[in-house]
Amino acid sequence: GLMKDKNDFQLNISWFIHIHEDDIPLCERKTVTDFCYLLDKSKQLFNGLRDLPQYGHKQWQSYFGRTFDVYTKLWKFQQQHRQVLDNRYGLKRWQIGEVASKIGQLYYHYYLRTSETSYLNEAFSFYSAIRQRSYYHQVNKEDRPELVVKKLRYYARFIVVCLLLNKMDLVKVLVKELSEEIEDYTQRFNTEDQLEWNLVLQEVAAFVEADPLMILNDDNAVVVISNRLQEGGVPPLEQGMVVGQLTLADALIVGNCNNQVKFSELTIDMFRMLQALEREPVNLATQSSKPGTLEPNEKPAKRENPHKYLLYKPTFSQLYTFLSASFKELPANSVLLVYLSATGVFPAGRSECEGPYDFGGVLTNTNRDVVNGEMVQKRNQAQKEMHCLHPGDLFPFTRKPLFIIVDSSNSTAYKNFSNLFGQPLVCLLSPTVYPKSMQDQCQRGSLFTLFLYNPLMGFLSVCGLSSMRYGLWEKAQELLRKVFHDISQMITSSRVVDQAYLQFYGDEFLRLLMIRFVFCCTTLRLHKHFREAGSFPESYPPLPKQEMVESSLLQKHVLELAAMLDVQNLFSDGMLDNY
Repeated sequence: GLMKDKNDFQLNISWFIHIHEDDIPLCERKTVTDFCYLLDKSKQLFNGLRDLPQYGHKQWQSYFGRTFDVYTKLWKFQQQHRQVLDNRYGLKRWQIGEVASKIGQLYYHYYLRTSETSYLNEAFSFYSAIRQRSYYHQVNKEDRPELVVKKLRYYARFIVVCLLLNKMDLVKVLVKELSEEIEDYTQRFNTEDQLEWNLVLQEVAAFVEADPLMILNDDNAVVVISNRLQEGGVPPLEQGMVVGQLTLADALIVGNCNNQVKFSELTIDMFRMLQALEREPVNLATQSSKPGTLEPNEKPAKRENPHKYLLYKPTFSQLYTFLSASFKELPANSVLLVYLSATGVFPAGRSECEGPYDFGGVLTNTNRDVVNGEMVQKRNQAQKEMHCLHPGDLFPFTRKPLFIIVDSSNSTAYKNFSNLFGQPLVCLLSPTVYPKSMQDQCQRGSLFTLFLYNPLMGFLSVCGLSSMRYGLWEKAQELLRKVFHDISQMITSSRVVDQAYLQFYGDEFLRLLMIRFVFCCTTLRLHKHFREAGSFPESYPPLPKQEMVESSLLQKHVLELAAMLDVQNLFSDGMLDNY
């Protein structure tokens, strides 16, 4: 097929050669032809990426590989022949920027497909080269709004990658630059899309502000803390702990809250959860080539992060399709994690029976029939809520090990689970009500997810602390490590804990989530503002109260932490009964 492509292509390019026939040496003419061919091919392949199925591991890999190869060739080609391409083809700097931007996008999509965080670093190096080398600088001089939009889109994509790499200082600089670019764009071209671009700015500003706490060093500069899994960040398995050998292989991260801060297609809850399921990235560039050279790199070290699907406001059918695909491709001895951060959907009427479709569930998106975020349903005809993921909808998938986290005002619907197939199954469920003082926080992300992502930040957030010295933060983290070690001992030595917890315990990501969950339960049960029945996290199967979530040892630890941070007045001293 390549020859045929090439022949068609020769026709397209002949006009170009024709104009300059006389004065172009043959070898330079060939350079231009080859470049145009590569450019054309790369665009075709890149546009074809859109048509690949979004799920399934196998189909996309060879196509990505081909696309990547062509872009690598194109990138090296324009570096080697820049002079000729400048003189004979009139290669513009923004065109080089476009190629670099596409390579950045390829890396970002590689990251989305594989969950290998090192690809984010590669995307970052291409995006940041575009800015350092001012590839798009001349765009503003051309009278073509569509070129300026390319530049704006590049900024938005660069910002997403910086957010995922926690480069918050740079994000602020980029947002400032983007807002100047948008202003310039809207003044020069009277365009329809001004509101959309301003919304992008508002969204990213809110996203950056979402963390409830600033950690400051001695110079009062903000310290950015990474929340990905670090070496030594998990209490290790010790001699004599008998735990399962299952591995977390796949995760569905679903965000469908009506009014939560979001940017691009990530709500703040999704953004936090995805980091809790990733290891710290390594830098591919430093391993292979000398810094400062942009060399597309395709092969990171062996993949250790579970694969993830990020589903922003999915409909029921989208959610079910991805669930089925994950389920189908789940390797042996592996776990599928389903994380749902979504608005609760409550049953319309009380029904006589108490089955898996009688408690409501969480919202799935509907393409129509949405009025102010409320479901309009033909109540008289419908027996059950249609745009809703019911606990019963997940039953078929419990044929394989399933780990479910539900963060929702109706999370407790999932307490009514039944383990039909005897496979390991755990559901961690958020509180359903929060104290008045914390309700206005929910737009900035849920407290429950915050605890699972960064337990110390969760703790400080329920104590109303909004800034803290780095030294104290480190001291508190040190204490938490001790607490987590004790929780780890409790879970593995308990005689009454459900076996499912132990079966999942061999996996580092799941181990950390279970430990953080227990810490969250103990903290909220001692906190004076958390009083109502729905104020506490729950789980299926339930964890033993006396010897775990309300154990005097853990309560003592929570009070120690509170004393260290000078907030002990917010906690009851544990010996009192909590109910």
